[in-house]
Amino acid sequence: MTRRVTEYAAEVTVSDGQWFASLGGVVVRNRRLVLLWLRRQALRLANGHGLPLAAEPVRLSTDDVRPVHFHGSDAPEELRRWATHSAHQDHAIRALEAGFPALFTVLDPAVGLSLTLAGWRGSPADR
Repeated sequence: MTRRVTEYAAEVTVSDGQWFASLGGVVVRNRRLVLLWLRRQALRLANGHGLPLAAEPVRLSTDDVRPVHFHGSDAPEELRRWATHSAHQDHAIRALEAGFPALFTVLDPAVGLSLTLAGWRGSPADR
């Protein structure tokens, strides 16, 4: 009996409605690691625009996304809320378990910037 290996991918993107850019992404072996990476990126972006965070219990051998300068406190607060509230995390892991992507988008209305955290089953090409 062969065991099927499933990979998961995650990416953080930014857009202003006209252009779209990736701030970074990762491929990992399971959905929990996708969620861990997305939470880490949300907190990094919210808590200091790229400043290092304290050590985490699970170390991923992946790079962090590039920082973003927000022009107000709404987007960082929404990122922090998504990353720290269990209901949001439960919803994201259930979506991944069901084979759907986990998506979360925040807006920086001062400059019309949207930032999206996305995780899905498959490779980055499956996005």
